[in-house]
Amino acid sequence: MKFTAQTSLFLIGALAFSAQIASAQDKPEPGSPLEGRPETEAAQKLAPMASPALPTAEADLPQLTVPEGFKVEVFAGGLDKPRTLRVADDGTVFVSTWQGNNVYAIPPGGEPKVIYSGLDWPNGIALHGGDLYIAEHSRIVVAKDIMSDLDNPPELEELYTGLSEPRPHGWRFLAVGPDEKLYVSNSSPCNICARGEGDGEIRRMELDGSGAEPILKGMRNTVGFDWSPKDGNLWFTDNQRDWLSEDIPQDELNVLTEEGQDFGFPYCHNGIFTDPEYGWGRQCSEFTDPVALLGPHTAPLGMRFYEGGMFPEAYKGQIFIAKHGPWNRTVLEGAEVAVAYVDAGTGIEKTEPFMTGFIVDNQYVGRPVDVVTMPDGAMLVSDDWNGAIYRVSYGE
Repeated sequence: MKFTAQTSLFLIGALAFSAQIASAQDKPEPGSPLEGRPETEAAQKLAPMASPALPTAEADLPQLTVPEGFKVEVFAGGLDKPRTLRVADDGTVFVSTWQGNNVYAIPPGGEPKVIYSGLDWPNGIALHGGDLYIAEHSRIVVAKDIMSDLDNPPELEELYTGLSEPRPHGWRFLAVGPDEKLYVSNSSPCNICARGEGDGEIRRMELDGSGAEPILKGMRNTVGFDWSPKDGNLWFTDNQRDWLSEDIPQDELNVLTEEGQDFGFPYCHNGIFTDPEYGWGRQCSEFTDPVALLGPHTAPLGMRFYEGGMFPEAYKGQIFIAKHGPWNRTVLEGAEVAVAYVDAGTGIEKTEPFMTGFIVDNQYVGRPVDVVTMPDGAMLVSDDWNGAIYRVSYGE
């Protein structure tokens, strides 16, 4: 071939087109946690971390640190990625898991046993009136009168099928509110994207699944909420967008004080700055600010107001938050159980670590997911990295 200026231009164009095709082929699928990752060497090294394939032996569980006077013990081990915790009045603990898609029951003084298996991402569980409600990825089911015979659990009955299908952020959280209605998350199915109809909501419905309606919007991804024992307001954790920076935005703690409030996703982050892609023409003043910032990419999940009688009075009515820890930060920080101290209104005076030791030498040795209070006032913490549940007590 005789090379001319035209030939060179043709080859350059062909090479550029080939590079575009390769880039498109390498581009993560929509909804992938890698979607939007910068093409820089440091960023390319960051990706979601796989936890150990098998539960950690009890002798190898991490040495966790709690304030003076508190004690950490292993409540249960050998579980397949425990997630949400719920406790019956008699002390039976129900646990949802994501490996095996099981739901366990742990009777007082007994061993964990699978009561339901082969479900579809059964993260959300709730107990009410002797019934066990389970939020799978796209539906809610109920086990009526579950406590009557745990050895022969009842068939699951389908209540609601209106949850969005896209998988990203499909870990639903479920609870029964003070009004005796079901509340379920329907998080935004993306890292950062335009709002889809019905996405980024917490929905309320009757216990039979009827009358579903959103109570808030502009939420990105919540996997934990609870109601204030003081005024009944709904508080929720919210995981913010990735790949903007290692240090911004921070994940949030929010409170709903008026139905219909908009918490800003995808337009405004942290109540401080608009999104570089979706924030044009919008202002943060249009949306409800978070009440606390919980650190960049710390992944706050389960949260509960502490109303037990065991911990010192200073913890009464405060919020315990399980932070799962970041996967897209070079330095791992924030995998812990934290406590947020509520002020006289609907604000937070301060947050501080309560249970630490999940990171050693910039490596995970555990990742907390949820917290719940036992009838005796002790607190349980699930750890899906190790397949364990810890019991935190005071003064024993």
